Amino acid sequence: MKPINETHVAEPGLALVEVAAADDETAFAVQELLAARCAIAPADRTTREPGEPGVRLRCFLDLRQEPSS
Repeated sequence: MKPINETHVAEPGLALVEVAAADDETAFAVQELLAARCAIAPADRTTREPGEPGVRLRCFLDLRQEPSS
C-alpha cells in the first residue's frame, strides 16, 4: 500500500484505517461497520500484497461528522 499522507491525519478526528482480512467480503463488511458509526471515504477495491496472506483495504474516517444516510 502507499505510504500514509499527512493530509489524511492532519487534524484531530481524522483517521486512516487499514483492514487486513482473509477475503474481499470480510474487508468490505468491516468497512460497512465503520460507515455506520462515522463519516468515511470508502474504498472501492482491496489490494493483495505479494507474499502476504489475505487482502487489505484502506478507508479514511472523519469522526467529526455523522455518517451519511
